[in-house]
Amino acid sequence: MKNERERSINANFVFRIKIGEDEVELRGTRGEVVQTIEDLPNLVSNVHKAFDVVRPKKFATLTVKTEAPKEEKARSENYPKISATGNPDEAVLRLLETDWGKWRPRTLDELRDALKINGLEYPARTLAAVLLDLGKREKIRRWNTDSGYVYILAEKEAFGVRRQTDE
Repeated sequence: MKNERERSINANFVFRIKIGEDEVELRGTRGEVVQTIEDLPNLVSNVHKAFDVVRPKKFATLTVKTEAPKEEKARSENYPKISATGNPDEAVLRLLETDWGKWRPRTLDELRDALKINGLEYPARTLAAVLLDLGKREKIRRWNTDSGYVYILAEKEAFGVRRQTDE
């Protein structure tokens, strides 16, 4: 009974190895598996070569973009000049009506920096609330991008209201 049990254990011996994405499993008697393991360096090398033939070649291109520090960036940006106003809603709309605001959608930080250059400083929370409100009133458009929310002056057609032409 003991010999049958030992034979059963020896016959069901399993060894599994995983290297990276490659995996090999050896089954057999304990002696066969141990003998195969002794030749494992050659086997792994051969298996690795076999997987290389099947595996598609991968190439990656890495592009690194560096940004100027925030202070230098603010100075280098050509912010528009707007007339002073005590109303943050009006100040934002004035900024977005300029060529600078129409050129491309602007982030909260860009709008805050432009207002600061014009001597109009508002807390970020206040400005965020103003932008959200202007979006709800369909004065500006707002959408999420990889760099966060961006804002641009809304055109009536953007919200489904088409201008009627006189015929």
